[in-house]
Amino acid sequence: MQPRVETDSGNRIVTNATSLVDVSLSIVSHGHGNLVSKLLDDLRECIGTRVELILTRNIPEPLPASFADLPFPTRLIDNSWRRGFGANHNAAFSVARGRYFCVLNPDIRIAADPFGELVTELDDQRVGVVAPRVVNTAGLNMDNARRFPTPLSLLGKVLGTAAPLDYALGETTLSPDWIAGVIMLFRRDAFEKLGGFDERYFLYYEDVDLCWRLRCSGYDVRLVPSVGVTHEAKHASHRDVRYMRSHLRSMLRFLLTSRFGLTRP
Repeated sequence: MQPRVETDSGNRIVTNATSLVDVSLSIVSHGHGNLVSKLLDDLRECIGTRVELILTRNIPEPLPASFADLPFPTRLIDNSWRRGFGANHNAAFSVARGRYFCVLNPDIRIAADPFGELVTELDDQRVGVVAPRVVNTAGLNMDNARRFPTPLSLLGKVLGTAAPLDYALGETTLSPDWIAGVIMLFRRDAFEKLGGFDERYFLYYEDVDLCWRLRCSGYDVRLVPSVGVTHEAKHASHRDVRYMRSHLRSMLRFLLTSRFGLTRP
């Protein structure tokens, strides 16, 4: 089948999409072609769930060679201008056809299909979003299950007195305050009801804000420790002043809009 070219507000969308999709995967690349290529190889080898892939190139870059022969439907969005995290994934959601919508960072590595167990968790209509356990390249648990930030908790991080993990991860499914945006699987109706990510956050805290709004709307947030992925994290905000400023602006926006984090949903 010949790819179909669509346009959306100046963006170019190329698709070979067909029907019968359970999970729509949204990946955004900012010059991360090498990481995307490795993730696509993972998906080709291990995914048994019926998925479609929506790949957004936020800046001009070569397309990974493996994109052309993936064993599931694909959509390519080429932005004509640079968009933020939330805007990119919201645009992907607007063309997604799956019953579930997954936000997936390029630097995630997947050794086994995580979506079967995650989708089962979303069979409970009270659950709006779910995530797997995330480990680093050394196999250590990362803090993708967190409590909502408050001025006091943020001070603890600055002073180095905060615990490395907000929740102890065992084998039991957790209901954390929020889960990190490196991998989030949403019920389609929940994501749509909330209007997706708040695009006023250009980078950072979009995941915190959306989980906050989900909880305020009566949805639960879950993490399933029995399912795992690996995150090749770079933590750019720790090294680049521009990212650090964006992180601080987003943090202040969330603290203000959530009444300084003192009003719990």
